[in-house]
Amino acid sequence: MAKIFIKQLGKTFEYTQKKNLLQLLLENEIFVDNPCNGKGSCGKCKVRLVEGNLSELSSTERKLLKKDEIEAGIRLSCLVVPEGDITIELLQKERKHKILTTGYMPKFQFKPGICKKSFHIENPTLENQSPFEDSLCQVLGTKKVNWQLLRDYESSYGTVTGVFNHCELIALEPGDTTELVYGIAIDIGTTTVVAALIDMNNGEELATASTINPQKKFGLDVLTRITYELEHAEGAKEDLQKTIVEAINELIEEVCSEAKVRKENIYEISVAANCTMMHFLLGIDATSIGKSPYAPVFVKAKNIQAKDLGIKAAKGAWVYCLPSVSSYIGADIVAGAYVCELHKAKENILFIDIGTNGEIVLSKGGSLLSCSCAAGPALEGMNISSGMRAAEGAIEDVVITEKGIELKVIGEEEPVGICGSGILAAIKELLKTGIVKKDGAFIKKENLEETDYRYPMIQLNGKKREFVLKSNPEQLLITQGDIRQVQLAKGAILSGFHALLKQADIEMKELHKVMIAGQFGAHLPAESLVGTGILPEEVKDKLVYVGNSSKTGAYMALMSVDVKKEIEDLAGKMDYMELGASEGYEKLFSQCLIFGDK
Repeated sequence: MAKIFIKQLGKTFEYTQKKNLLQLLLENEIFVDNPCNGKGSCGKCKVRLVEGNLSELSSTERKLLKKDEIEAGIRLSCLVVPEGDITIELLQKERKHKILTTGYMPKFQFKPGICKKSFHIENPTLENQSPFEDSLCQVLGTKKVNWQLLRDYESSYGTVTGVFNHCELIALEPGDTTELVYGIAIDIGTTTVVAALIDMNNGEELATASTINPQKKFGLDVLTRITYELEHAEGAKEDLQKTIVEAINELIEEVCSEAKVRKENIYEISVAANCTMMHFLLGIDATSIGKSPYAPVFVKAKNIQAKDLGIKAAKGAWVYCLPSVSSYIGADIVAGAYVCELHKAKENILFIDIGTNGEIVLSKGGSLLSCSCAAGPALEGMNISSGMRAAEGAIEDVVITEKGIELKVIGEEEPVGICGSGILAAIKELLKTGIVKKDGAFIKKENLEETDYRYPMIQLNGKKREFVLKSNPEQLLITQGDIRQVQLAKGAILSGFHALLKQADIEMKELHKVMIAGQFGAHLPAESLVGTGILPEEVKDKLVYVGNSSKTGAYMALMSVDVKKEIEDLAGKMDYMELGASEGYEKLFSQCLIFGDK
């Protein structure tokens, strides 16, 4: 049986099937960055062959790899098939990521559905042989209890604590445990997952943990993960669900360990997520979301026993999944709209969560209209030649002056790539210095004097012009293709912005506030947003950053049954606008591709 040895991990595994190297690595829990989900288009899944043989170099590899990389034995793992025993070296390492866990929270009244009550059960005697169940029913003033509670409870008399979800008894515990009532608020994003441990007696957040969504191995965006489900019909739903549940269980272990709380005292888990992630969590087929007419299987809120999902918490613990509106306006956006009190607004307020999809909600005096625009992963550092997530070593800000290029790097390390905020800052500077024109094209190097400070910043790759962000020891470039990727994202978001205002018959000057939410949006200064024209210049002084409003919405739902009901009502009243079907949208989108305001 042939073997694959990973040099820096010191790990070996065997294989028999003729699969590509990326598939074999992922099946053996060895992560390799693959934004395109192994389609051979992103050029990110690089490994170096140390010993052994791989299939012949393909034309795609010759196109995506540099000459010196090919000479060094670097290959794209999705495009090569191992032949016998091989030794490889991974070229990427997992880095610490900047993950947003906090955000704005309005005042609200605590009214959790979970509560505990202690009571006394008399010991039976020879004279009074009353069964435990009968004594329990008498104390509770009910005629019967769920037989499963009797099965799960190690019968002991004296002081007993009942755990109630609303009025329903969901668990029994020996002794007085009324002080130990905990819940978990979770935000499942396409890129990140955040979990917070909450003391439900007082609403205090005891610990927070976060991680990169491990479903990244199936693709970096929702559509590539849906494609994985389409192409691997057998077991794909189970793979996606198992992966996210394992991540949730690990986060629960982490926050419980930090706060010294037993997970057996966690009775409710509240989850906000986009519609696709919610389908994946529940193990429900999400393929309909990826094809016309893009109808999801469900959007309503769900109450599910934690054990049915494989989430490890107290016996009888429940998972509450917040409601969505449509395939592309998920529970994360509903949560954000609720947290920002858009349904109560007397003014005109626009809420936007900028990420792989740009979701926008417009409140016209409390009447809500939403849309989703496919921004693509460029704004999160993906589909960019030197792109990466916001992790240590990522360039997050760029300033270009006559003295040169100034870079701000996460973790103050040697730069190894550029994240979303960095690529926007760079393009803002390229536009400001005239290196890139409003149509997105680089200026011609031959039109510059050799004494011009911009001259050495531009290089020719054949006939293609590139901006040299960093030259030593390895080049980091911004290519014409990178500019186009950001341009498409800009066109999508700005056109959605204008389309909603037009549909609601609101002038730009009548907009009072623009609320920026989400992991990515929190790292974008107003100068980058309006400097690239993603948002119009007129709103520069109206921007408000609200942080991770998805997790905040999950927290509020956890702590109040009234909030749950109000969020469900809000989701039912939020209208959705399909941009592609709106009149004149194609022309609007084309206009919004131009850098600077429309």
